[in-house]
Amino acid sequence: MKKSKFLLLPVLAILACSKDPIVENEESETQLKPEEITEQLTEVAYPDELGPVSEIYYGGQLMPVEEHNGNYIYQGDIMIPANQTSKSPQSLILDQDATPQKSTGRTSGMWPDNTVYYAIDNNLSDKNRVYDAIDHWESNTSLKFVQRSGQSNYIYFTPGSGCSSYVGMIGGRQNITLASACTTGNTIHEIGHAVGLWHEQSRVDRNNYINVNFDNVRSGTEHNFHTYETSGFDGDEYTTSLDFGSIMMYSAYSFSKNGEPTITRNNGSTYQVQRSGLSSGDIKGIEAMYPGDGGAPSYTNGEYYTISGVTVLRANDLWYFWTKYGFKRVELKNGRWYWV
Repeated sequence: MKKSKFLLLPVLAILACSKDPIVENEESETQLKPEEITEQLTEVAYPDELGPVSEIYYGGQLMPVEEHNGNYIYQGDIMIPANQTSKSPQSLILDQDATPQKSTGRTSGMWPDNTVYYAIDNNLSDKNRVYDAIDHWESNTSLKFVQRSGQSNYIYFTPGSGCSSYVGMIGGRQNITLASACTTGNTIHEIGHAVGLWHEQSRVDRNNYINVNFDNVRSGTEHNFHTYETSGFDGDEYTTSLDFGSIMMYSAYSFSKNGEPTITRNNGSTYQVQRSGLSSGDIKGIEAMYPGDGGAPSYTNGEYYTISGVTVLRANDLWYFWTKYGFKRVELKNGRWYWV
């Protein structure tokens, strides 16, 4: 049976911050009141408006996004770099002599040497939430955050209408927007995106743990509940099961149109989300992504991975892609796959 690995994790409650990792109480269950739902949606780039949904190609895959003033938004708070998208399909795997179009693909998303450079907009209110979030990340992971001194790739914390971030290092300046209502916990969440984490409920194996109740989802926001593989993004599951305690997890009521849960456990019960800090599962995933020695992520032979929009098999320390003629060897160069 095909196994898939993924790294990622998710979105929503607003609690106080702690340096200590969070351990989920498996028995925890809560039924929120409808008036509490709005508070659960803080991590949204544009909380007061719903943009038109269009389809773009990113990483070679067709995906739905919301458009807001030329910005592409995915799953509420994830920004997609417009200069790396296209309106027409692109080949996922190229011949060795082919030249990829500049508009497609993205960087591998990893920050070299476990070091994330950043700067803070002077106009950002309550800068302590950024410093506290960074302190939490540094206290619980091998990542280091260094104030920018001319580096070209860096995170820029800046005011916005909501909370939002790009996923992984995209190259150049990349904003993390923080409205005044975005807390330290929300900032920890958005930094999670910036270092490469997707939303936890986007795991390809999520149906083993949760049900998505599309009948309760607000019209026009259904795309926010796609898995990352369905949407064509690269990702590896570095943890063995869905983590309800992850700081990257959607609320049970995210994008609800009627006050009823949009996500439940498989047994039909709701669950409590937290924005206190990284869970033990979050930390485990980050340790796999960013080993303490600063080396590259490790891959296991015999496992499938989805990288740069392509699902590939690792075998004999090489990469293979399944075609109608069987497996063919491929290699990854500068964020694009090529036939060997």
